[in-house]
Amino acid sequence: MNLHWYDWVGLAGTVSIVLSYFLLQAGRLHGNRLPYQLMNLLGASGVLASLWGSFNISVFLLEATWVAISLYGIARTLGSARKGGGIA
Repeated sequence: MNLHWYDWVGLAGTVSIVLSYFLLQAGRLHGNRLPYQLMNLLGASGVLASLWGSFNISVFLLEATWVAISLYGIARTLGSARKGGGIA
């Protein structure tokens, strides 16, 4: 198997998304905290980068939406930290 850089980035992204979801279900991460949101952002970005090798509109739309939602969550988390909620 000959994997290109974008394949490796996509695999790392997939691992990040699946691992963050597992850790959320296991109670090790909280969905409204920065580590979970960053893992999802990096994971979705990695999967988007993997499309460099073979574009797929469905995957692009899913992962672009995942990035947007992750950025929204990060902005909310950082916004509440500025209001005294602290970053977890």
